[in-house]
Amino acid sequence: METLSITPEISAHEFLPIFISATLVIIFGALYAAAITLSKMGFIPRKWSHAGYIFWILQTWAIYDMAVRIHSNPFTIKILIITMIAYLFIPHLYFKLVSDIDKRYED
Repeated sequence: METLSITPEISAHEFLPIFISATLVIIFGALYAAAITLSKMGFIPRKWSHAGYIFWILQTWAIYDMAVRIHSNPFTIKILIITMIAYLFIPHLYFKLVSDIDKRYED
């Protein structure tokens, strides 16, 4: 017996918006990581970390928009949102671990 896989059709006029949404996910993710990293390292003022959170919100919106446009099922959309929440906290966890290690080996 053959397995039949039914996937939703994505029309040709949807290709460009999907491509733009996917590109925005990458761009906003890079801007978020750059803003948080540079502000935590002290290269730019701390107030720029707030701009980083705005980039994270825009990235989350872009990934949700892309998931809706490619007709992802609700479970996949929930997994993507959970991943975005994890992406919000991972840089903070990284810098906390680095600062704890620096404090431990200062002597």
